[in-house]
Amino acid sequence: MEQEVIVQISEKIKRIRKEKTFTLQDIADRAGVTKGLISQIENGRTIPSLMVLIQIIKALEVDLDEFFNELSLHGREAPILVKRRSDYEHFEKEPASGYDYFRIFTKKVKETTIDIVLLEIQPGSNRDFVQTEAYEYKYIISGSVEYQFEDQVIQLEAGDSMLFNGRLAHNPVNSGKTPCQMLVVYFFE
Repeated sequence: MEQEVIVQISEKIKRIRKEKTFTLQDIADRAGVTKGLISQIENGRTIPSLMVLIQIIKALEVDLDEFFNELSLHGREAPILVKRRSDYEHFEKEPASGYDYFRIFTKKVKETTIDIVLLEIQPGSNRDFVQTEAYEYKYIISGSVEYQFEDQVIQLEAGDSMLFNGRLAHNPVNSGKTPCQMLVVYFFE
């Protein structure tokens, strides 16, 4: 069975590093990152940014075209994908205090990439309006949130859901007294 592209990249980095007898520290030093980050990438525990990936490939002394040439972008899908809560990847989507994003899955389906995220918004948190190059589906798990758009405000409570074009400037605000937790699904075209 062919594997996901990210897993293929992780395994290819590890294979090339070992074939060239580079240590984790050798690659880390050459790429300007930590040994721990290289280990996490090789073991599929984290996904490098594009710039870090390019630095790692250069550190491996491999041509970029050659590195990506053998990757399969159309593997057969596993019938069931499971990801445990403890494996959700915490990340910062935009600079804002009190907005905690946890990536659940990112999956390419035909011509669309689906990114499934758990978002927790702390009471009193606020940020600037944002836009996303995707359609966004929100399902409120607990708490409540006020979704501000340029021309309207929509109050959502636990159990409510909403789908909208993320290109519309928007800002979710938790003016309640308890954290708001929501499932967010981004549909990138």
